[in-house]
Amino acid sequence: MSTQRLGRGLRALIPEVEPERTEGDVQQIPLELIEPNPYQPRQHFDEEKLQELAQSIAELGLLEPVLVRRTGQTYQLIAGERRVRAARIAGLSEVPALVKDFGDLEVMQVALIENLQREDLNPIEEAEGYQRLIEEFGFTQSQAAQAVGRKRSSIANALRLLNLEESEKQMVREGQLSVGHAKVLLGVANKKKRAELAKKVVSEDLSVRQLEELVKKPERVPRGTAKMRSPELVQLEEDLQRRFGTKVTVTYKKGAGRISIEYYSDEELERLLELISKL
Repeated sequence: MSTQRLGRGLRALIPEVEPERTEGDVQQIPLELIEPNPYQPRQHFDEEKLQELAQSIAELGLLEPVLVRRTGQTYQLIAGERRVRAARIAGLSEVPALVKDFGDLEVMQVALIENLQREDLNPIEEAEGYQRLIEEFGFTQSQAAQAVGRKRSSIANALRLLNLEESEKQMVREGQLSVGHAKVLLGVANKKKRAELAKKVVSEDLSVRQLEELVKKPERVPRGTAKMRSPELVQLEEDLQRRFGTKVTVTYKKGAGRISIEYYSDEELERLLELISKL
């Protein structure tokens, strides 16, 4: 695949999808021959909206062709899974499709771009899509950003969400936690405390601001603890953890000490260095 085709958006990848250019290129393909896209980043499909689309298709037909590639005797879906699902519900036996000769990377790129442009992905699905570009195709964060037409910082911030525990990710998928909530929670190094705060946000419907105030409160040190830490030092650590989105440890004694910032991958180090360079 030519690198010139990366980062130019959905129209640059599939220009024939424009209505005035598809005449004569679209063919009817039996639904039974269309296989799902293994690179589909979207995992959740709203059942009510699918039923509404199915009703519209039953009445008016499928007006916009789906995008597929030939795989032997069958076809693999590239873009349009929601339309294919609704067409099956509506009882159609075939759908209009545009057949393109795409490689695996282009298939994944188109699937990501289509969903991003339609705002169909939840934040975790979006982050997992970027992660697959990086892990399966060897992209850097900058290359992933170019491929989908986003800023590198947006990719880095999205990938941070994958550091949440699975239960917290599920809350983000379901919209119980916003991305703003998640960013604040990622600044809490103690996983047990973070899980408790996430549940509190959901049960009490806390705003991001309210969560920030909770996180700012210094933890009480039990009596009998050998070494007491000042509230100012605890506050500084928590502020730095929120800023950097990772565990930060601060030691201080008579005007000297150390600030330790933890990272867990080369990409995480790159993100931290970029943040530090902007300070």
